[in-house]
Amino acid sequence: MWYEILPGLAIMTVCMVIPGVATAQIHKFTNGGKEKRIARYPYQWYLMERDKRISGHGVHHKSKGLENID
Repeated sequence: MWYEILPGLAIMTVCMVIPGVATAQIHKFTNGGKEKRIARYPYQWYLMERDKRISGHGVHHKSKGLENID
């Protein structure tokens, strides 16, 4: 019957979901608890470079709050 396909469908769904979830978790672990930032447009790249410059650490994911900027 039609329900015989459900176990195979469940296995395929899990196998398709695992890489996406694992990638997001790896990015959060390596970037100090934040997900990876992607610059698709030049303005976004400019903002990432600004965050890197303002942080004082040379990385964009360790940013300061506005109250700490001189």
